[in-house]
Amino acid sequence: REVVWGASWGVSTRLIGALIMTHSDDAGLVLPPRVAPVQVVIVPIAPKKGDVEAAKALEESLDHLTKDLEGRGLRVKVDDRDYLRNGAKYFEWERKGVPLRIELGPRDVKQGVCIFKYRAAIEGKITVDLASAADDAVTGLEDLHNKLYEAATERLESGITRGATYEEMKAALEGDEASVYPGSGLYLVPWKCDAENEDKIKEECKATIRCYPFDENNDPAVLEGKKCFYTGEDATHMALFGRAF
Repeated sequence: REVVWGASWGVSTRLIGALIMTHSDDAGLVLPPRVAPVQVVIVPIAPKKGDVEAAKALEESLDHLTKDLEGRGLRVKVDDRDYLRNGAKYFEWERKGVPLRIELGPRDVKQGVCIFKYRAAIEGKITVDLASAADDAVTGLEDLHNKLYEAATERLESGITRGATYEEMKAALEGDEASVYPGSGLYLVPWKCDAENEDKIKEECKATIRCYPFDENNDPAVLEGKKCFYTGEDATHMALFGRAF
């Protein structure tokens, strides 16, 4: 008989917190398109009062655009609240992290276009043909998702120090360098699995093993010739050390 490998993969508040901290900025929440409850918000810009023809044309274009976006499988919200200024709507949806805002007004309808504004990674407003807006939204959201992922990966890598000695890690953590953002608060080092030594390190500099990264531990050849950064004995793992906050 062997002991089972038990694991829990439930979505918890920690995962949600990590999502928020990884991507968001000073303007508010930034949500990757694949997990955003609302992927696209459309803000129609009302025509002048009494302009029945423009209002009808806007309503028809808005209906077609919404159906086209939903037909591509996107989660869409139309913000047609008439008691809020457009600027207030923009601010609200930006703060809530909706990946793409589409503005559609009477002038846009006449020209057969709409305006795209992405929440992050893609700068400025983009004029898009209404006929291709749904396809452009799908492509743009996928591009945004990839850019957010790439930026997060680069930020993670920049925060990992490789090949440090124990004394170097201890000095950096005691000097509180890890509190500087962005800073190197994680240390990927060769390690001989030993609970007592891990407890000693925790007492000495408040660092513990955060995980054994898969990529660095799948191939036994990676550990050949490597010595534990704490004891100098043959390493059994590549471990990621850091402080917990």
